[in-house]
Amino acid sequence: MTGAKGKPADLPSRAECLRILREHGCDDEVVSHCEAVSALAVKIAKKCRGNVHLAEIGGLLHDLGRCKSHTISHAVEGAKLATALKLPEDIVKIIERHIGAGITSKGAERLGLPRKDYTPKTLEEKIVAHADNLMSGSTRTGIEEAVANIARKGEHEAALKVLRLHEELSKACGTNIDNIV
Repeated sequence: MTGAKGKPADLPSRAECLRILREHGCDDEVVSHCEAVSALAVKIAKKCRGNVHLAEIGGLLHDLGRCKSHTISHAVEGAKLATALKLPEDIVKIIERHIGAGITSKGAERLGLPRKDYTPKTLEEKIVAHADNLMSGSTRTGIEEAVANIARKGEHEAALKVLRLHEELSKACGTNIDNIV
């Protein structure tokens, strides 16, 4: 279902997203990060011909769970909260699957998350996850820096997955994501 200008009628507005984040206790740093991820997600979605509004709203709400946890479980907590708020399933999935370039069910179990696949599946899920990968707080980084930061933590498989996602989205966009400004 779409409203005027092709926007899905059931997606919250930008102002509603910011209100949701603040009302549930996300601090200014988290809100600024979400705004930066959203802005980059919009740029990538436009270049890849994705659903720009879904990428924008998903980017704004991707870290909703940071109001409950600053661990990897923030994605699960955020998806639970989004479900309780009756947000659209597309947004719930973006929130749940935005961590890194995805986590398999075995990886999730190893990390103490409920056993399920947290790998982004749709173009918009991948766009928001990767826009998040390319942000350090509210500052944009390049793929080399993003991968190096993950590798420094000893997460070499995760770093490789982020690099593969970068390559996949760059191919879909017809340009290296690092060149999208």
